[in-house]
Amino acid sequence: MTKNIDKEGLRSIVNNYDIFYIDLWGVVHNGITLHKNAIKTLEQISKVKKDYVLLTNAPRPSRTVKSFLEKMGMDIKIREKVYSSGEAALSYLNKNYSIEKFYHIGPPRDFDLFLDFEKNKEEKLLNSTYLLCTGLFDGHEDLNYYKDLLKDQIKKKMICTNPDLIVDRGNKRELCAGSVALVFEKMGGKVVYFGKPFPEVYNQSIDNKNKKVLSIGDNLNTDIKGANLLNFDSLLISNGVHKNEIENEGVEIVSKKYEAIVNFIQTELKW
Repeated sequence: MTKNIDKEGLRSIVNNYDIFYIDLWGVVHNGITLHKNAIKTLEQISKVKKDYVLLTNAPRPSRTVKSFLEKMGMDIKIREKVYSSGEAALSYLNKNYSIEKFYHIGPPRDFDLFLDFEKNKEEKLLNSTYLLCTGLFDGHEDLNYYKDLLKDQIKKKMICTNPDLIVDRGNKRELCAGSVALVFEKMGGKVVYFGKPFPEVYNQSIDNKNKKVLSIGDNLNTDIKGANLLNFDSLLISNGVHKNEIENEGVEIVSKKYEAIVNFIQTELKW
């Protein structure tokens, strides 16, 4: 049974945990502005001497995400807590694919992910050894485009740096790299994912051994399933990607539909 903590706030359960994994997009900001109550909550978590990681499925190095948050007005003490799926992917690529040729699927703005090995970027898909997917190409939001593009490439491995399927930028819903990767998988291709819900990004970001952990996010497929896979407790922010589903069906039905276990629910992250 999922417990609603809208009235009690996070403060009612904060002492039960040592570490908090907190999603950024959909919890702390909406892609345009910071959520004031969430920022206050982060400050309070630090005041009670608990640790947290702002764990994001952003397909960019952590430093780039921090710069983005700085422009939004986020304090440096909070920004220091950021760890991205892009950072985890970068570590893997440097160890295993430092000299391999890749074809980049995603917008040009994601170039900073492969800045250190940009010379390996192949402009022709046929000449690449593997596929590096950070998102959708600008102007190609129809997933059928990627079916046609990749139909003869399924023997190549795809590295996906953002497992999210969708994200809400303000009031606009957008597809993410995970949607392209899912198309590739359904065609028979192999995908290596970096980010939630896969364990590596959690374990790389902070030492969580023998710690009591609460994972907070708005996405049942990534934030909550990641918590479930690692035996962490979970807090779902309902005013996010599943807002309409939860309003129409209730959290119990929606969480069963996604095969996810939700321990707590809050409309927004609030102390």
